[in-house]
Amino acid sequence: MQISEDLIRQITSAVLDQMSHGDAGKSAGSAASIPSLAGRERINQEHTSYADYPRAKKGTDPKEVVIGVGAAFQKEIKKTICGIPLDDVLRNVKAGIEEEGMIPRVVKILDTSDVCFMALEAAKLSGSGIGIGIQSKGTTVIHQRDLYPLSNLELFPQAPLMTLETYRHIGQNAAKYVKGEQVVPIPCENDPMSRPRYQVKAAIMHIAETEQLDPEVGAVEWEG
Repeated sequence: MQISEDLIRQITSAVLDQMSHGDAGKSAGSAASIPSLAGRERINQEHTSYADYPRAKKGTDPKEVVIGVGAAFQKEIKKTICGIPLDDVLRNVKAGIEEEGMIPRVVKILDTSDVCFMALEAAKLSGSGIGIGIQSKGTTVIHQRDLYPLSNLELFPQAPLMTLETYRHIGQNAAKYVKGEQVVPIPCENDPMSRPRYQVKAAIMHIAETEQLDPEVGAVEWEG
């Protein structure tokens, strides 16, 4: 990520202005909750092209759980907001799914950076109808294809508090939803100070992810 001091000052100023006007009611991971940087320099000058990647298609295996990752996942952004390598995040989510006897498939979502819509798109591509959405900063959602975008199965909004164990449990729970087993929701940690502490970094990471969107491509198969 190419981040200049001037860009950080611009984003910090925009975020502080946003916070002073209040936006607590906006959804976690929503692009609408990020301050506008229209007309300002890009975080990443290069835009990764996925034109030659195979397009993601709807699966047919009833044991399949699709993991939909963000547009900058493992490319422009390598670690979550709290520094966990995204390779390890994906490895643990997939391991959790496999431990429950289900089959993970990874796609990269290129038409939205909103984690709820990412997860819903993953669910619609999944042979089982269950999908997981993971933003590059770490925010995660478990979704089901016949639900409304914000009516997800489980939401993990505080990415700074996520651990690899949490991501493994997310994979396990997603697989249990597929099997129709009783699922105990994963307890979410809560720290009221995490938002002000990570607000600027979250804004930078979300903007960097949004810059990489390519709606014409939509979603591609991604090995991770």
